[in-house]
Amino acid sequence: MSLLSEIFSWWGGNTWGTRLFTWRKGKLVGQDEFGNRYFVQKSGVGPLGVPARWVIYPKLSEASQVPPDWHGWLHYTVDTPPTEERYHPRHWQKPHQMNLTGTPQAYRPKGSILGKGERAKSTSDYKAWKPH
Repeated sequence: MSLLSEIFSWWGGNTWGTRLFTWRKGKLVGQDEFGNRYFVQKSGVGPLGVPARWVIYPKLSEASQVPPDWHGWLHYTVDTPPTEERYHPRHWQKPHQMNLTGTPQAYRPKGSILGKGERAKSTSDYKAWKPH
């Protein structure tokens, strides 16, 4: 993220306030394969009575970029961060992918306005509603 966007835009992600807060109060716990960095409060407790945890995204601030293992740690479901575990995904588990809605890679079913195909004709069991 560029320095100018950090100064002038709060909606894009990391801001000067976030950077300053993280520098003063945060301790880096780890980083995931997408470049997200995870922090925990150095000392004291946050509003929930436990040390606060947060993530800083490398580009767009989009919560669906957080993989399930880090999501569990961020939300206090597990106490051990994924960097301290020796978990290996099963062969049938797919790699994490963020929500693609609104992107060119989004799912577009057959017949969608943005899809490439045409909608299949309706079958004989469909009867249009007609007001009386």
